[in-house]
Amino acid sequence: MPSRPPKDKVLPRERVARLRGRAGQDQRKRRLARTDGLCERCEEKGFTVFATVVDHIDPLALGGSDDDSNTRNLCDDCHRDVTAEQFGHQAVGGCGADGLPLDPSHPWNRGASGTPQGSKV
Repeated sequence: MPSRPPKDKVLPRERVARLRGRAGQDQRKRRLARTDGLCERCEEKGFTVFATVVDHIDPLALGGSDDDSNTRNLCDDCHRDVTAEQFGHQAVGGCGADGLPLDPSHPWNRGASGTPQGSKV
């Protein structure tokens, strides 16, 4: 049976109190209404896409506040890209028609000798 962490253990960052239940739903509706439910990043590019996520500009996990001024409305694609950027993740390159990753340095694209296929070493 797993043991519980000691109560006197100090967390590395202070936790932000989040609204739950009806109050949290009302807060989300109010924040989405600010942009008429549209993705702010797509709108800057001239696209009209529904926002599905209220994103924190400075992530709560990195010490950001849960104020309305620290939020923006994003679609799923924009939210995924922004979150990956904020936390230092690389974007996925995708696959070609042959099913192999587009990144030439990916292990699946290496031959038996360990060098990228098609390269002359």
